[in-house]
Amino acid sequence: MHALIINGSPRVKKYSNTDKIIEKFAAGLKGQGGTCEVYAISDRNSWDELREAFRTNNNIVIAMPLYVECVPGLLMEFLETLAPKEDDTQISFILQSGFAEGAQLRCGEAYLRMLPELLGCKYGGTLVKGDNFGIRFAQGKELDRMTEPYREMGRIFAMDGHFFSQECRNFTGVEVFPLPIKLLLMAFFRTVQRKMFQKVAKKWGCTKPLDYKPYKTN
Repeated sequence: MHALIINGSPRVKKYSNTDKIIEKFAAGLKGQGGTCEVYAISDRNSWDELREAFRTNNNIVIAMPLYVECVPGLLMEFLETLAPKEDDTQISFILQSGFAEGAQLRCGEAYLRMLPELLGCKYGGTLVKGDNFGIRFAQGKELDRMTEPYREMGRIFAMDGHFFSQECRNFTGVEVFPLPIKLLLMAFFRTVQRKMFQKVAKKWGCTKPLDYKPYKTN
């Protein structure tokens, strides 16, 4: 199997959670004997080459973060430059988000089910997974722990050619947290997680509080 993998994140490679997910997914695909080529939407200079790759490949995987419940605007801008295909091309999706609950991504997934037909292609399913916000801040073993599960998904995709299997559906994890868990998570984010963010902000050179509102008027 050969796949064209498109990173639909507007972030450059260095800051892209999606890029790190693709890296492990591609490793799993290759480990099962597959091959792939990877392009990033954030690199506008590659758009002409990517359009040609889209035209000549019939197995396409578009990975993206959830942006305001749906597809990032930069990715939509690129897709609008494509001519619909008239062959047996399949488009599959990897939809990832910082939200931990699978329910938070279902609106975006619903749109992705319709998108391939608009491009003259068939739908190969969507791999849905949340709780990826911390990937950007993780390093070493912690980063591997968060991204390694995508290696197995790449292996399964290489075997099945789609994301419709039960393993892929189970990959999402929790659909909706029970109320007690939500209350615990709220308390965590207001205390421990907030302190962690403050440390990260300080490391990045931030000198203002996290809740600083420079444009707010009295």
